Parts: sequence; structure tokens; C-alpha cells
Amino acid sequence: MGAMSGGFTRPVQALVLACVVVGSVPAGAATPPGEVGHFEPGHWRLAVSPYSLHFAPSEEHEMVYAVALERQRDDGWLWGGSYFSNSFGQPSAYLYVGQRLEGISWAPQFYAQWTGGLMYGYRGKYEDKVPLNNNGFSPGLLLSVGWAFDKHFSTQMNLLGSAGLMWQLSYDFR
Repeated sequence: MGAMSGGFTRPVQALVLACVVVGSVPAGAATPPGEVGHFEPGHWRLAVSPYSLHFAPSEEHEMVYAVALERQRDDGWLWGGSYFSNSFGQPSAYLYVGQRLEGISWAPQFYAQWTGGLMYGYRGKYEDKVPLNNNGFSPGLLLSVGWAFDKHFSTQMNLLGSAGLMWQLSYDFR
């Protein structure tokens, strides 16, 4: 249990710390003197990823799953964090900022999204599976396309670099 709990707690602690730090900083224009800071209007999004497809499957690959919490601003910008089990069964985390791009096609339900940030995971013999990995920490980038069924539910497909695709279901708390 010691090795597992140590592997589990580091990414979770990093995720919680980042959400507290980023969540405590007011977004948007400067706050006038004497006034308390505020958040930009927006909403929270909870996402789960129940299935991933590897472009080059391996006997070493395990089931990949993820859960994420994002703050979506009304101007399209977002920030958040994800806890996931990577392709090799290691507890991992991804802290990110990005942008959701809507109104880019004939279908108003279609959107694209990008995020970039810091990923933790891929340790030991799997360190070379992601570029620029240093002691489990590496930059991360996700490119996604999605479809919003209504103002609450959406689905999207995330491109995991050259490794594969991850299917995501999301619920927006509006």
C-alpha cells in the first residue's frame, strides 16, 4: 500500500494545490481599489473519459481512464486539472489552461478545444514514453473536437499526441 498510496497522493495533491492557487486569483480586468476581486462569468465542467484507443497497441498497455474538472469562462478560455491512469497503469495528473473555440462550422453544436500545461506521470521505465519528461514531469498538449448535445451534455475526442485518441463525456454545471 505504501508504494501505491505514494504514487496516488502526489498527483492528487498537485491537482488540488493548483486548483486552489488558480481558483483564488481573480480573472479579467483589474479590480478597482477597495473592491474585492471577482471571477469572470462562466461555469464548471466535469468530464470523464471511459475509453482510449492506442494507435500502436502493446501488451504493456492497460485501460486508460480519466476524470477532469474545468472552469470554463464565457470568453472561451478555460483552466483545469485531470487525474488519470496512464497507458501503463501509473497514477498521473495534468494541469492546464486552454481555449474552447465555438462557432467555427455550419453546426453550432460543433467545437474545437486545445489545452496546454504540465503533466505528471510516466515514471521509471516509462519515462521515455512522453517527450521532455524530467522525473515524471513533462509538458502536455491536447487537441480536441467535440459536439454539445445541449447546454449541459457534450462529448469530445482528444488527440493524445501520436499515441492515440481518448473519448470524453462532459457535464456543464450552468
